[in-house]
Amino acid sequence: MRAYPDFLSGHDGAVLTWKNGSRTPASDGRSDKSFEEKLHNPSILDQLSIPYVKGPLNSPPGPEDDPGRFRNVAFFNRMYGDCSKGEVQKKLTKVPWLPKSGGRSVQVTIVNGVADRLRAVSEELDQLPPNITKYAVPTAGTFNCRAVQDTGNRSAHSWGIAIDLNTKFADYWLWAKGGQYRNRMPVQIVEIFERHGFIWGGKWAHFDTMHFEYRPELL
Repeated sequence: MRAYPDFLSGHDGAVLTWKNGSRTPASDGRSDKSFEEKLHNPSILDQLSIPYVKGPLNSPPGPEDDPGRFRNVAFFNRMYGDCSKGEVQKKLTKVPWLPKSGGRSVQVTIVNGVADRLRAVSEELDQLPPNITKYAVPTAGTFNCRAVQDTGNRSAHSWGIAIDLNTKFADYWLWAKGGQYRNRMPVQIVEIFERHGFIWGGKWAHFDTMHFEYRPELL
């Protein structure tokens, strides 16, 4: 509720109440779900079940440390729209991306103030020295109506709430030799994104170090 006050009006511990009066169960009644089941079909409580820890990453994530990769599609579709029906696209706007550092503009949603928050991220990043901003420019994209490669569920990019930074410095679990964790993203960039409500894919066991998405419920 604190994360999404424009949409949620209450809860009783078991059910979320939306401002239009509709209700969503927090749980699907299953307490025995495996990691893979949560990944493919998470409830609201599953979505919140792995803590996201802000700040520097002191050690590589554990094998099932994927805070944020559990996404209840119906929950996010209700707020941001279904991109397959053109609903997300109607709420997209362009945000300048590090214009002082040679960036252009990116498309993100205006819902939940995401565009304003990403604009603030851009302004802070643009004040960093070139040896840091080079990791953020050019971007590898924002809105994209697509599924996640390994789950088939909607990507956060499908709701216009995610951004991928410079692929030149990106490390991704499916590209990694032997799946071994690797990261080159400066902590200064991560901390700025986190301060504005974005989580970082570098804190996932299935790491994606160029990826950031707006997930204030985890922060």
